Amino acid sequence: MAKKKSPLSDEALVLVARRFAVLAEPMRLRLLQALFDGEMSVGALAEAAAGTQANVSRHLQTLADAGLVSRRKEGLQVFYAIADPSIFQLCELVCGSIDQQNQARAKVFQ
Repeated sequence: MAKKKSPLSDEALVLVARRFAVLAEPMRLRLLQALFDGEMSVGALAEAAAGTQANVSRHLQTLADAGLVSRRKEGLQVFYAIADPSIFQLCELVCGSIDQQNQARAKVFQ
């Protein structure tokens, strides 16, 4: 059984809520998923996430402001990468839980 952690302060809870708010947008999740295999340019991310370059750039800015992605400029191109490795574990945990729930629901309808 997991060890119970002490409650977070109100300030810490606000920070946690902000992090989840950033992740509550499907386009941002698509962008993070596209970056799981490594660094990509804004143009490549727009194509991978099926979004416009302006919209993708806006979401990437939000992810960068939250510290989830890093950016690097090379000439006229800007490249993004995952900056917070905990995002891999968080996505694995949430996606795994959703997969288990979907499998359980599927068994009910068999």
